[in-house]
Amino acid sequence: MVAFTVNGQRHEVSVAPDTPLLWVLREHLKLTGTKFGCGIAACGACTVHIDGEAVRSCAMPVSLIAGKSVTTIEGLSSDGNHPLQRAWIAEQVPQCGYCQSGQIMQAATLLATNKNPSRDEIVEHMDGNICRCGTYLRIISAIERAAREG
Repeated sequence: MVAFTVNGQRHEVSVAPDTPLLWVLREHLKLTGTKFGCGIAACGACTVHIDGEAVRSCAMPVSLIAGKSVTTIEGLSSDGNHPLQRAWIAEQVPQCGYCQSGQIMQAATLLATNKNPSRDEIVEHMDGNICRCGTYLRIISAIERAAREG
């Protein structure tokens, strides 16, 4: 049994200790906003926050999050009104949309520690989050907008 908090709610799950957090979120807790992309922590589609840090949930054994706090895209804002979510819409970022929850979660950790990042800092922080549609320029613009409009 592993106990942890997800989006402010305490959960206990009975799964094998090496079960990836991604599958616990999606299959056991029915939080499907976090996506499976590659399974080897290389694409960023599965990014969540663990105690405020961006982590690839596909490669994180659930046993390592005991007692910790997890935030998924569903918990970033109760009404979808987070500055990044608003900026994503304003900048028309998504095409297929598959990577977007991971992109937003990665960007949120940047803005949590740097309220006014430079373009270079944005690019560096977002490195490793893959968008197969190639909307990188819109992603950068959305992060810049969210930083301005916060």
